[in-house]
Amino acid sequence: MNTIFRKSMLSVAGLAFAGGVFAGPIAAHAATPVEAKPAAVAVQTAAPKPQGDQSHITLNDEQRTNVKAIIAATKKAGLPERAAVISIATSLQESKLENLGHLGDANDHDSLGLFQQRPTSGWGTPEQITNPEYSTTAFLKGLKQVDGWQDMPLTDAAQTVQVSAYPDAYAQWEQQATDLVGQHWNS
Repeated sequence: MNTIFRKSMLSVAGLAFAGGVFAGPIAAHAATPVEAKPAAVAVQTAAPKPQGDQSHITLNDEQRTNVKAIIAATKKAGLPERAAVISIATSLQESKLENLGHLGDANDHDSLGLFQQRPTSGWGTPEQITNPEYSTTAFLKGLKQVDGWQDMPLTDAAQTVQVSAYPDAYAQWEQQATDLVGQHWNS
């Protein structure tokens, strides 16, 4: 059996040698340097398609001002348009883009501002949370801590930051948020 194994190994080695001798000149010729130009590769990343039925509201001047404040804070944080889309959709769900103060008995605990952030949950003081730049920056800070937020569905990214009792509700605002960012990002 040892002899059979040895003969098999010698046969394989012989074939490898013969293949190398035969292919050697071809391989050597192919190895001649050729001036190559890198191929242009276009990578286009389309925004994810919004999930589920979409909602839409008509914005007043205050709401449009808040959209612009969210976009400005996103740019200031050095984040891409997708972060602004997630932020605006979140604010649409939480406050309809209104910078809400304390709503008395209608208030959800101590939630305030565009994102309905809570002082008792560590988002900041009531004065900070009702400042659109501050509240957006706080939201974006939380978003940046979510691994893979850029590629996940909007509602998952928003929910991971907000920890809402209605985790799927953010998705309904994705189209309007995308449209608003498209309208105001370069203005």
